[in-house]
Amino acid sequence: MQRHRIFIAINLPDNVKRELIRYQKKIEESFYSRLEEGSIKGPVNWTRGNNLHITVDFIGYVNNDGILKICETVEAVVLKHAPFSIDLRKVCYGPLEKKPPRMIWAIGEKSEKFASLKDDLEKSLSDFPEIRQDSSVNGKQRKFSPHITLGRIKQWEWRRIEPEEIPAVEKDINLSFSVNSIKIMESVLKRKGPEYTILETYNL
Repeated sequence: MQRHRIFIAINLPDNVKRELIRYQKKIEESFYSRLEEGSIKGPVNWTRGNNLHITVDFIGYVNNDGILKICETVEAVVLKHAPFSIDLRKVCYGPLEKKPPRMIWAIGEKSEKFASLKDDLEKSLSDFPEIRQDSSVNGKQRKFSPHITLGRIKQWEWRRIEPEEIPAVEKDINLSFSVNSIKIMESVLKRKGPEYTILETYNL
């Protein structure tokens, strides 16, 4: 039976994506400026601009029946929520508690409206254990941190960088946008990176 890698996401406006791409390029330039010419390739796999998003809930691999249940549940939950705003305030290495870092993030402020929507979705989807069997690690639900992954660090190349050559990427930013819908997305993992397809859109 065919299974699909599914998650629920907030897509970003084009102007926000353009600004985040600009930050990606600046950080990439800072890496290359500190590395000896020809020593190693850049240590970051950058997220393609069209793929930039905020993950609300990663569900995992489900079959077609599971997708139908997800769609019905998400549609019912979204009807109870209104649009809200996301404020992106910082670019930094992430996860914040991990050393060495695994990613470069743009982090947004938490909001009560966003937290309420996420909690409702997770509680409603938890009623279907067959859907969520791949969405935990060691039996524990993954912790949520509102962020956008700008790039994923290639660990084997990162370890070859001298500590003094590692650039500081921390930067305060000020990007805000309205969230008027959420998407049910499918991720297909490919050699050049994941390809995302929007399965359904639900307006708040």
